[in-house]
Amino acid sequence: MSSTVYFTDMRAGHKENLFDKLAGLLGCCELDKLIRGGDLTAVKLHFGEKGNHAFVRPVFIRKIVEEIKKSGGKPFLTDSSTLYPGERKEAVSALQCAIENGFAYACVNAPLIMCDGIKGQNAVSVPVNGELLKKVSIGSEIVEADALVTVSHFKCHELTGFGGALKNLGMGCSSRAGKMQQHSTVAPKVSEKFCNGCAICLESCAHDAIAITDRKAGIDPGICVGCSRCITACPQKAINVQWNESSSLVMKKMAEYATGALSGKSGKSVFINFITQVSPACDCYGHADAPVVNDIGICASTDPVAIDQACADLVNSAKGNVGTALANGHEPGGDKFRGVYPQIDWEVQLEHAQKMGIGSREYELVKI
Repeated sequence: MSSTVYFTDMRAGHKENLFDKLAGLLGCCELDKLIRGGDLTAVKLHFGEKGNHAFVRPVFIRKIVEEIKKSGGKPFLTDSSTLYPGERKEAVSALQCAIENGFAYACVNAPLIMCDGIKGQNAVSVPVNGELLKKVSIGSEIVEADALVTVSHFKCHELTGFGGALKNLGMGCSSRAGKMQQHSTVAPKVSEKFCNGCAICLESCAHDAIAITDRKAGIDPGICVGCSRCITACPQKAINVQWNESSSLVMKKMAEYATGALSGKSGKSVFINFITQVSPACDCYGHADAPVVNDIGICASTDPVAIDQACADLVNSAKGNVGTALANGHEPGGDKFRGVYPQIDWEVQLEHAQKMGIGSREYELVKI
């Protein structure tokens, strides 16, 4: 069954600016009917890594917040901690990064709340009955929220081909343990070169899976449950994820996690994708490379699969920019995602999400 995806291009004038057009998109999605008075509404976005500049601009988030409030909702901005050590590995650092990137209350008119707690461990086990997973670990505040507005920067991605609404849901709404489950099937690995035997990781492990031998930490994979607390606890950054899962399986798990993130939100979710500054890699990097296509526009839908499919088609129908990471597929109709990452079968995430029943790849694009 076909879903509707609403689209607006980047043209603006004195009678109608981009903020007006963004409000129009939300109106087409009937935001006022999706959100009831008093609904605690999670606005799931990517705060952007320090040094990155391609993430969705805070001024657009403020407009979305205004529209949610007009509908009677109580919005809060939310994101989750990263699995790897970095600027956003726990709530304090992540929120500081968000504020420095312009998402302070004074700018966006909504509070910032990490969806997975102070250390990425606050989660709810949600049943999904997927092909690979039967339950998933979703950030508590996503589960507890009454409504969900997912705002995504649509761009290329080194593991999934592209990142849009599905990745923002599946990876972005999961706890640290959930991210670990999607990315790896084995225990974290200790680099003896950097480990100084401080034993802080032992204190972080609730399962006694770590031992110190000859002043070096070691993790017993038979005991480790994959919570990944030790990764962020290590002050030497000596413990890291073993990224051993194939991209296709990551995408399937991600789609099943997206299903969990949307559990209980039937008729209470809307998705907004900004096809702007279409960078060749994730916003998790501390930089943003030149966009592979020019800015295209903004899409909105109540179907996360349809909106990602529509955005992928819009990017591929555009003319690719020369002098960028795009190696081939510059012609309109060329595959821009394989033009950057030829080995990634990006359709897998769309196919599996459709199979999980959270949306349809068939869509009608309605320009407003």
